[in-house]
Amino acid sequence: MTTSKAKEITIIAENIKKYRNKMGISQDKLSKLAGVTLHTITKIELGATPDPRINTVKRIADALNVSVDNLLK
Repeated sequence: MTTSKAKEITIIAENIKKYRNKMGISQDKLSKLAGVTLHTITKIELGATPDPRINTVKRIADALNVSVDNLLK
């Protein structure tokens, strides 16, 4: 189970970074748009946050103008 969670987080991290780069914004800008700390964005993108809260993922998805599903697949 831990392996699938780690894999899922990696996918979330990769997708957040992908959509953020597509928008041409920095981690700092995304943190401000999403209303979360820069530290949170950085840790998620690095895969250091093992299980980001769904509320956080939702805020990031909204800031990136994508659905939560887009970040999870």
